[in-house]
Amino acid sequence: MSPALLSLRDVTKSYPRGGLIDRVLKGTKPFVALDNVSLDIHRGDVVGIVGESGSGKSTLASLAVGLIAPTAGDILLDGENLAELMRDHAGPWRRRIQMAFQDSSSALNPRKTVELCLTETLALRGVAREGRRQEAHELLALVGLGAELAPRLPHELSGGQRQRVGLARALAMRPDVLFADEPVSALDVSLQAQVVNLLARLTRELGLTLVFISHDLALVRTLCSRLIVMRNGAIVEQGACRDVLDNPQHDYTRLLIAAVPKGLAGRRVGPPASSAGASILERKSPDPKKSIFASRRLAERI
Repeated sequence: MSPALLSLRDVTKSYPRGGLIDRVLKGTKPFVALDNVSLDIHRGDVVGIVGESGSGKSTLASLAVGLIAPTAGDILLDGENLAELMRDHAGPWRRRIQMAFQDSSSALNPRKTVELCLTETLALRGVAREGRRQEAHELLALVGLGAELAPRLPHELSGGQRQRVGLARALAMRPDVLFADEPVSALDVSLQAQVVNLLARLTRELGLTLVFISHDLALVRTLCSRLIVMRNGAIVEQGACRDVLDNPQHDYTRLLIAAVPKGLAGRRVGPPASSAGASILERKSPDPKKSIFASRRLAERI
């Protein structure tokens, strides 16, 4: 197997509890959000991370993209240590690892148009001024949006459109790894399918390494090739997505699967996607005309 693209080695992240006086006088133990986690992500992987709220999923993502620093342990990108890169210059790291945030409303500046949001990101990547507008429109097309959305502000977009703009902004840096932190949790079912289909298409067309954080086991099974189960800041089980969901070894994984509503049981136990690019909508209807991305009119309208 090739060397890991992104590695976490015995990574721990803790936060102090209470105020300064409480910590000094009472010796309050810190809250451990991530506890001695080791993980390898290889180029081209589509990795799902699941677990209940507070299990450490988002903390792991924030550490990997350099938003916060680990309390202990090492984070490596192609063998280079995050701590050393942050001490010198964080730019290369942040260009290579990007995140699509859960709340698209707060992730976008309400006073900046879609085009300005994208062109500023392209400027950080070093794109010449005269080429930024054209590439911004190409990014919008890549995520299934039309150029007519470029002059709009975030509040003039639907939830699905904002989520796609967030993905376009992350992709503007041409990252090696994209973390998608609950990218569909605030969307209705039809929009969830659109965003998941989009992520599947991007992994196929761009060879993107994707880490998909979600509570929805059906979406994870559809999209991901590997699965990581977290609880209380630690990894309790990991492996091929199909193996973990069809034959869970840890009691907590069994509880997660059992908690899927009965109405979704067919989605949970059905055959897994033949590839990371298969989508929920495509499995339901073999007619390509009904695929989200086969209809430009539907993609632009939604």
